[in-house]
Amino acid sequence: MYQTLLVSNEDGILTVKLHRPDTMNAFSETMMAELIDVYQKANKNPKVKVIIVTGEGKAFCAGMDLSGNDQVFTSDESVEDFRDTGGRVSLEVYKLSKPIIAAINGAAVGIGITMTLPMDIRIVSPKAKIGFIFGQRGIGPEAASGYFLPKLVGHAKALEWLYTGRIFRAQEEEQSGLFHYMTEEPYAKAEELAKEMIQNTSPISRAFSRQLIYSMLNSSHPQSSHLIESRFLHWIADKEDVKEGIQAFKEKRRPFFPMAADQLPDFFHVGRDKND
Repeated sequence: MYQTLLVSNEDGILTVKLHRPDTMNAFSETMMAELIDVYQKANKNPKVKVIIVTGEGKAFCAGMDLSGNDQVFTSDESVEDFRDTGGRVSLEVYKLSKPIIAAINGAAVGIGITMTLPMDIRIVSPKAKIGFIFGQRGIGPEAASGYFLPKLVGHAKALEWLYTGRIFRAQEEEQSGLFHYMTEEPYAKAEELAKEMIQNTSPISRAFSRQLIYSMLNSSHPQSSHLIESRFLHWIADKEDVKEGIQAFKEKRRPFFPMAADQLPDFFHVGRDKND
């Protein structure tokens, strides 16, 4: 179905493999369109509980495909209409109501690393090469990394990486906040976490939690969180998931939640900015 991706869904875990092994899974406009399509469909599919993104072969993604001419970053669109390809992917990730995990199995450079910033958890191989190399190409950061990167690692570390364009091994920056887990088998760890999520918590709870945490990143007062949490609790209180959660607790068994993530009302107005 896809030219640049391998996609499979097993037991609620949607695995998306970047699949351009001859180019170290380099990013292209086709990959952008296919990733957006996968994310949009996954968000509407109740059979998808958790998404894992990884790379085919030894690399995760070596960055933008520069095998063409030096006009790769140019566009015929007007400045008002133009939106960078990586940013369009990042905004689709941001809109997701499902957990999404990056299993960074190898090199992740440029868009190869920035596409993972809006993902919830990044698991990386210790020897994977990472680089925010935009300055080396004469351009600047993209994929909404100006929003996500400093929130993950702080503005000083973000600027150090952007100013230098340095390529580093993941293990050199283990304490930076960019990575949640470091292991020789990133996908295996991602799958372990995905199964734990699916077995223990409801899709509605995961969807609400994801949107709540992101929406509160720039909040100036805890009252903002309190009000949204109160609205959600008022709505969910008499629903089937709560009854099942309480009954499972009483019976000391694993819960089987009947509700799907797409039943969550829009408490947050995610993705409604006209410039998205």
